[in-house]
Amino acid sequence: MLITLCYIYLWVRFQRYYTAVIRSALHRLSGGRRSFTFRELSREQRFRSPQSSSDDALFLKLGNKGIYITEPEACDDLSKWTLLGSSLVCGQRLESVAFIIEASSRQKGHASPLRANQTVLNWSDYCLPLAYSPGQPYRAVAEASLENFSRLGVAFMEDRLHMENGLIPEKIVSVSLRESALKQLLEKQQSDGRRRLEAKRLSEPTEPPLSRKSSLRLERRASQEEPELPSEHQHMDGHHLHLSSCHECLELENSTILSVKFASAENIPDLPDDSAGADDAEESVRLNAGGKPPNVLVFTGGCEQQYQRIRSLLAECVDTERYTIYPLRPQTALSDPWPENTRLLVLATDQTLTPQLQLRFLSYLSQGGKVLGLSSTLCPAGLALRPRDLQKDRICRLSFTKANSAELQLSVVGSGRAYERDDSGGGGGEVELWGEICAQDERDMAIVRVTHGADSGEAVLCQVRLEMAPDAHDAHGSAGFSELKMSNARRYEVLTEILTSLGLSCELSEVPPPSPIYLLSTHQEQKDRFLHWLRRQTDGSAGVLRSAAGVLKVLWARDEPPDLGDGERAFHTEPPESFSEHFSLQTYRRHLRTQRLGQTVIYADVTSTTMDLLDGLVSQAPQEVGLIAIAARQTQGKGRGGNAWLSPLGCAMFTLHLQVPLNSRLGQRLPFLQHLVALAVVESVRTLPGYEDVDLRLKWPNDIYYSNLMKLGGVLVNSSMTGQTFSLLIGCGFNVSNSNPTVCINDLVRQQNREHGRSLDTLDPAQLIARSVTLLERFVSDFQLRGPQALLPLYYSRWVHGGSRVRLWSEDGPEAEVLGLDENGFLQVNSGDQGVVSVQPDGNSFDMLRNLVVIKSS
Repeated sequence: MLITLCYIYLWVRFQRYYTAVIRSALHRLSGGRRSFTFRELSREQRFRSPQSSSDDALFLKLGNKGIYITEPEACDDLSKWTLLGSSLVCGQRLESVAFIIEASSRQKGHASPLRANQTVLNWSDYCLPLAYSPGQPYRAVAEASLENFSRLGVAFMEDRLHMENGLIPEKIVSVSLRESALKQLLEKQQSDGRRRLEAKRLSEPTEPPLSRKSSLRLERRASQEEPELPSEHQHMDGHHLHLSSCHECLELENSTILSVKFASAENIPDLPDDSAGADDAEESVRLNAGGKPPNVLVFTGGCEQQYQRIRSLLAECVDTERYTIYPLRPQTALSDPWPENTRLLVLATDQTLTPQLQLRFLSYLSQGGKVLGLSSTLCPAGLALRPRDLQKDRICRLSFTKANSAELQLSVVGSGRAYERDDSGGGGGEVELWGEICAQDERDMAIVRVTHGADSGEAVLCQVRLEMAPDAHDAHGSAGFSELKMSNARRYEVLTEILTSLGLSCELSEVPPPSPIYLLSTHQEQKDRFLHWLRRQTDGSAGVLRSAAGVLKVLWARDEPPDLGDGERAFHTEPPESFSEHFSLQTYRRHLRTQRLGQTVIYADVTSTTMDLLDGLVSQAPQEVGLIAIAARQTQGKGRGGNAWLSPLGCAMFTLHLQVPLNSRLGQRLPFLQHLVALAVVESVRTLPGYEDVDLRLKWPNDIYYSNLMKLGGVLVNSSMTGQTFSLLIGCGFNVSNSNPTVCINDLVRQQNREHGRSLDTLDPAQLIARSVTLLERFVSDFQLRGPQALLPLYYSRWVHGGSRVRLWSEDGPEAEVLGLDENGFLQVNSGDQGVVSVQPDGNSFDMLRNLVVIKSS
């Protein structure tokens, strides 16, 4: 049943693969009667051959650590332990492992040095601690998924497992944990707690009892305040703009975490010495440890279109302020002395390299060069390429191992080739497997790292088309486009991991400073009213206005630009004719058809948030001016529940001011407002002639989706009350032209053109903001006249939940059928056990991948 030691050593030889051995063994033994133990070896065991006979079943030995497979250990008596938190007792779940970790406070001996890209793993982040027993040794019992248990074991073996309070982990052993033991401990703790509460109650004033609804909210809040534990499937519902702190739908929402950068470099055929003429400070940034100038050369066999694609891709992944990207022409690759001036060589052509080019590139590698191969035929000693015709330009499943042993699964397009080891020639470098294509029962080497000694070169070679965007594969149709788009953020994650390992900085450049603010308007009458109000608000002759965006120095028509101090920004009431290349007032004005909303615009190219631009102004500004704040880029955006909202160029971002009387139909059902805003965004596209089939949809409570697959926008509403009127700030952001790393509206427009032979124009953020505001004003008016039924039929025709069945709260929770929205705008479901239940949108969200209605962390 166990993998033979010979087979183990063959895999362990290739560095990263012992992690796969551990995972594989755990999955094989999870259903059997065996325990897995990670512990330090005694001196005798450390120097004993693994093949030696021993009472202990030594499975794997790495340095001073060993892994044993033994008879199962039981953990039945927890009477002297202390329950951690208020953990609910539940039976051990399928595919989970209960284990005990032992630690001491002794001084740790010499630890194995970590690689630069290895990270310390905090043990409690990858499991659910249940109870602990203090003293020496400290012991804690916990539960983890099989995947996370293997991660803990690997981190223990690599001396990078961290515990709090200076504790040093010495042993991890899987155990059989009976539910009854935890129940007894929980009952004991609850009994002790009741006694303490009773004593406290007798000594304190009595408070009125909580209603059932208030009690439920307190329970949810308490659960949200607990630190979140990564699960085997971390998930997120749309990486696009909204970054959730609770890991919703990893295929979707964690994906917006990468901000897309656009940069350009001139196509300069001659490679200058970039350090020449630079001052010492600049040179220290632009030269690496080996003295290489920051030149990244891209060889595409002379194909200019391919070079432009690769240059754009690299500009989205690396810090373009540190590196300059040049093409390497075939005619200069053999003659010019480019190796001395090159930080990284990128080979991005699947054309067969001539023997002369192979020799030239391998010579550069052997002399300490760094090479990234993207579907290239370069093949160093120790490797061979074999054809895999069934994978050529087909969608395959890639399994990629990161430096921290985490596994990434993503869909990619195969090149039609795969690597295999070739030791026949001898003299080759060390080959490390980083990524495999998994097809049926076969696994092909798709990404490998080749090194030639500690002081020599390094190459990462890929036989999957990481260089090609999802919409470059026209032959795969709509289903293929969707599948590749779902993996696009992970494609960038893999590329970033590879480029970082090759010594490039993939950290984002400095956040751009806030830009000047401009007052724009579609009607002079509203602008004059706002200016009249603004003059009364400014601080004397200095023209100072204070808001959440900082100290604003107001510049009237003839004012000279002031000297600005820290935290101060210029607010221009008369903008120049060309105030921004990212926003067209003419386009916005042409598509805005409102009586009031959005008529007076406060615009900035770069700001912290559009909410900040209006915060502090709207409480006193006249309602009839219709204030809206628009930005081309946000640096500190906020999402629902305090989540981050990262907004690169190409997003449509605005905050709109709206007042709603408390005694109106909408004022009595204010949660409907976020539904109306999201519906207005969807309809701003789908009511355009020719764009009716662009598959934009709504996900409850406030998200804009591509089909039911990926999030590309969201809504946030902040409210306050003055007298009998709600003052509302409606924040909205959605992807219009920022295609990477996730999905945008123009991706869907281009997909329509490809599939149906159309020639629809791409859309502009200013156009869609204006159309969304126009439709929102109409929807609010209809709602005030006729109530929810005025909009619900249209809303239901666009949402993704029609007829679906979900689980409430957890994968083991009761099954329920989605009915729709109740009279207050809350989600209404029908559960056989609980009947019709309404779920409030401020504390819950849909987990699309697992079809759950889950509590969302605050």
